[in-house]
Amino acid sequence: MANIVRKIVNAATAPKAVGPYSQAIIADNTMYMSGMIGFIPSTMEIIPGGAGPETDQALKNMGEVLKEAGATYNNIVKTTVLLADISDYATVNEVYSKYFSENKPARAAYQVAALPKGAKVEIEAIAILGNIVDGK
Repeated sequence: MANIVRKIVNAATAPKAVGPYSQAIIADNTMYMSGMIGFIPSTMEIIPGGAGPETDQALKNMGEVLKEAGATYNNIVKTTVLLADISDYATVNEVYSKYFSENKPARAAYQVAALPKGAKVEIEAIAILGNIVDGK
């Protein structure tokens, strides 16, 4: 059986993990990103203003982890969006579409009972590392 390399990704410019997990793990050429919340990295406080600003900050944080791995939003192939209130769905979509305007990843979105630290939005992702070539 072939060896698969596993690497922990830790971006100093993104919020630190608030529990016993890593920001992301790369296994072979796939990166599994933990859920990102709208934490301001310097204060570890959730950005004020609700679901829109939280979505924007969560995706900025995700971008820092992607950058640490040598990737961009274009490398993301799947996301899961967790919402404290499904009525924020349209607001989240409006912000989300600014980050994924061309090559939209597959996605699931759910309302959940609660998110860590009282967050309104959490987003996790799977990215494929390497040169992405779009097929038709």
